[in-house]
Amino acid sequence: MGYSDTIREIWRHHDLSSAARDHANLVRYATLAASSHNTQPWKFKVESGRIVILPDLTRRCPEVDPDDHHLYGSLGCAGENLLVAAQAAGLKGHFSYDASESSVQVDLEKTAPSRSTLFEAIPNRQCSRAEYDGTALSAEQLRLLEEAGRGNGVSLMLLTDSKQKEQVAEYVAAGNTAQFSDPRWAAEMRKWIRFNARDAVRTRDGLYGAVLGIPNVPGWLGKLLMRVAGSAKRQNRKDITHIRSSGALAVIFSEADDQRHWIEAGRSYERLALQAAALQLRTAFINQPVEVLPLRAQLATFLGIGNRRPDLIVRIGRGPEMPRSLRRPIGQVLL
Repeated sequence: MGYSDTIREIWRHHDLSSAARDHANLVRYATLAASSHNTQPWKFKVESGRIVILPDLTRRCPEVDPDDHHLYGSLGCAGENLLVAAQAAGLKGHFSYDASESSVQVDLEKTAPSRSTLFEAIPNRQCSRAEYDGTALSAEQLRLLEEAGRGNGVSLMLLTDSKQKEQVAEYVAAGNTAQFSDPRWAAEMRKWIRFNARDAVRTRDGLYGAVLGIPNVPGWLGKLLMRVAGSAKRQNRKDITHIRSSGALAVIFSEADDQRHWIEAGRSYERLALQAAALQLRTAFINQPVEVLPLRAQLATFLGIGNRRPDLIVRIGRGPEMPRSLRRPIGQVLL
């Protein structure tokens, strides 16, 4: 299949009528979750009445994510999608963290099926890296987003004031400057970009260049263009415009800096993003200030959260749907 047909096959609802005995479609919903650079760093082990999500450390991003924070957050994102889909299938999921395997465990028991608005939104969630329309969010929208983004030991702060957004934009710009000056970070980023539809369909992972506004070009040319034309200055202009166009910025932060809380932060993000999609809002990560260690500490001070770790920063607003990245076939993620 070509890119368009593959996207239609991946980003759709699946039949859950047999999910109680065959969990494959639950796993499909789980894989529609977010992951850093769309690395999809997960493996699924399906057992009787249980699905285990394990980290796939072969898909690490050691330059942008040296402590694997985003990787474990992605397990939480996948686990949250799984819980939401299980409820729609008539299965109540019990979520737990297994420290011995650094994994997520979801135990399933039969219950009444319930297709929530978050479930319906799963195929619509995406990171829309575009300029939004700048309009404010309503009090009810902010309330629903705040409620969705809270977790066990994880909090959400919504920033809507223009001065607050400008300060975050400064941290994002400083993060771009630090990251673009690191050749290892730049090489890692290039590794995960699929510069044309053919390569995107072949690998079914990474970031399809069109989602970043990169033209459809051969891989060798795309990498050359990134080396020649990519710069912190250019990225800063784009990111600052995007932040100013957003209705709100969401900061997710945790009580403790450990794998359990990183996973929980991922769950909180996924609920937030699904709620935003259900409200016809777009979301996109602006994580540079949490990825550069000195900036992370400065951001925590600015937010007034003490020694708690800022996990993720997300901008939210009304904007266009963007081209989508793909997902690997289920056979590649099942153990």
